[in-house]
Amino acid sequence: MQSKIRRKSKTYKSKRQFTGHKSDRKKPFTHMNPEIAPQLKSVLAQIGKPYPAPFVPDEFQLKALDAIKQNDCLVIAPTGSGKTWIAREAILSVMENGGRAWYASPLKALSNSKWVEFGLHFDPKNVGIITGDTKENTAAPIIVGTTEILRNQLYDAMHQGFDLNCDLIILDEAHFLGDADRGVVWEEIMIYLPVRVNLLLLSATIGNGEQIARWLESIRKKPCTVVREENRPVPLYPLFLHPSGCIYPFLEGKKVAKPVFECMQKDGGRRMPDYGGIIRVLERFNLLPAIFFLKARAECDAALNARAALPPLANSSEFDDALYELLDRFPSLENHRQLKALRAAGLAAHHGGQLPAWKLLVEEMMNRGHLRVIFATSTIAAGVNFPARTIVLFNSDLFNGHDFQQLSATEFRQMTGRAGRRGQDKIGFMLAVSGRFMDLNHIRRLLFAAPEDILSRLKNDFAMVLNLLLSQTPEDVRKIFDRSLAAYQQNTEGKQSTSAARYLWEDFSRHLKFLQKEGFVDDTGKLTGDGHWASRLRLDHPLLVAQCLRENAFPEENERILAALVAVFAYDRDDEIKLPVKDMPPKLTQALKKILLTVRPLAHRLEKAGFASAKLYPSAGMAMYYWAQGRGWDTVIKITGIAEGDMATLVLRTADNLRQIAALKDTYPEIAACAYRAREAILREPVLFL
Repeated sequence: MQSKIRRKSKTYKSKRQFTGHKSDRKKPFTHMNPEIAPQLKSVLAQIGKPYPAPFVPDEFQLKALDAIKQNDCLVIAPTGSGKTWIAREAILSVMENGGRAWYASPLKALSNSKWVEFGLHFDPKNVGIITGDTKENTAAPIIVGTTEILRNQLYDAMHQGFDLNCDLIILDEAHFLGDADRGVVWEEIMIYLPVRVNLLLLSATIGNGEQIARWLESIRKKPCTVVREENRPVPLYPLFLHPSGCIYPFLEGKKVAKPVFECMQKDGGRRMPDYGGIIRVLERFNLLPAIFFLKARAECDAALNARAALPPLANSSEFDDALYELLDRFPSLENHRQLKALRAAGLAAHHGGQLPAWKLLVEEMMNRGHLRVIFATSTIAAGVNFPARTIVLFNSDLFNGHDFQQLSATEFRQMTGRAGRRGQDKIGFMLAVSGRFMDLNHIRRLLFAAPEDILSRLKNDFAMVLNLLLSQTPEDVRKIFDRSLAAYQQNTEGKQSTSAARYLWEDFSRHLKFLQKEGFVDDTGKLTGDGHWASRLRLDHPLLVAQCLRENAFPEENERILAALVAVFAYDRDDEIKLPVKDMPPKLTQALKKILLTVRPLAHRLEKAGFASAKLYPSAGMAMYYWAQGRGWDTVIKITGIAEGDMATLVLRTADNLRQIAALKDTYPEIAACAYRAREAILREPVLFL
């Protein structure tokens, strides 16, 4: 996001910008004198590595394993408590009986990580992976992939009339069921999944687990056991850092401690944080490694300047061996601009603006105990597994992609779940730092708050409607909505209400009517020939891409141009890449104009029918064209000015779109062949590294 996006929350009197308000730029914490309150001496004395002991499963793990062998199971347990152990043992039980298991996660990075982990545990020959850009060993008894791919396989199974070749489905990070943008995918999977296949849901943060289980029982007609574990594997102790450098307990009972309360009364939050000083305080009291949660990518990168205030890291041979091993694996990172801070001071930044390979290198170095601090945005809390001894909070709010909002209890638990490394720490810490956008009393409330309830996010889009009509009649779809979590959640205390299902049906009918007018669905509700192939475009803008195919607006021979054109539809950010139009090659200019003119009438019809208009940025196509030409990564980043992580995401999304177009070889063979070549041209290092 650009720095012009501001906070609208009424909790704050003034506007906030990503780059920081001018009044933020007063003097930082200075002359911090590392001290601890006397009562903390006994607490900090608990720091250390637990005594090694043979692994003994906890009672909740055994209960969950017994349940999933028979029926469905929802496990709600803190981060690091051993949910993956349950998954592995459940998979093993299925494999021993000759069955197959599917492990789905919300993130490609997490899927890649689990692929490697399961390969080491079960033998690589037994584990395959399917994501938008990786497809390996798909006949293996264990498949790891993203939830979207699993949902698509269910679409295909319903359409072709075969039973999903699977006996166990594991949905990791199951609280994504409540995600505003992607929760629909989780709900679709739960609705479409054959009853024969047992479902294991894993999460650290679901408030209404019993309600979710009752809903599943109502639609799947089989028990769903809820297994809750409240105890953290590593206890969490909340701390407060005074601007002087003294660390105090954050709480006295259930109230904020006196030093915290006194700091809340003062107007002392306009100072810039002194990250170097804070790291020295933490290091003095053996509270590292730490994760510093910061508000924006730019702040994470700028915080690396703290290395100037720190003594050099005493690099061990283990550090050097680990780093060189990772650089051998990712040679494109040898000249990474942030490598110096990592090597010299053990500091790293981790956020969505960075290359996937760099983030993986940082995660590995942290997991091996070689880093002091990671400066991260809150996205680190979603599914990535590298805990620290201490997590440090500077703000009590979070940017949700649209606005700044106060941290929810679910988000807070995800973040504090990173504090304390199982097997390496006896105790973990949360350190709150006062600041202009830190409501310390809100942090106090969150320490005692339960995760929020999950609400249904089921909604229609054209890809969903087309895929449902592959195998369902409109009346069948109405029944699906009657079985939705949205409908169930409105059925309270025995009072039937169908308004949620009715709304979903009316919205479905609106989509259906438009598809009929455009010739993708006939008057009886069945897909036309165009509707059949368009249903395979499981994209953000399937109708616009389909229109380009219908009108031959895509090139059949120039894969570089095709990659550029498809990137326009794949780009998912709200800000345009700033590129001078005068530098655009004439062939690309002409091709871009052609697709924009092709989709304009359809876009107008969509808007007239009340559907959201698509934002298409030709500059995204220009950026992709440079990469498809074969130019070096650093050159492309320099020319476009786009963040590495955003460019990598654009490449991967474009490749996924091209993969789906390439699958239309029976309908558009020439364009499909060109899409295949285009995908091969853009999937290379450093974007693709597996």
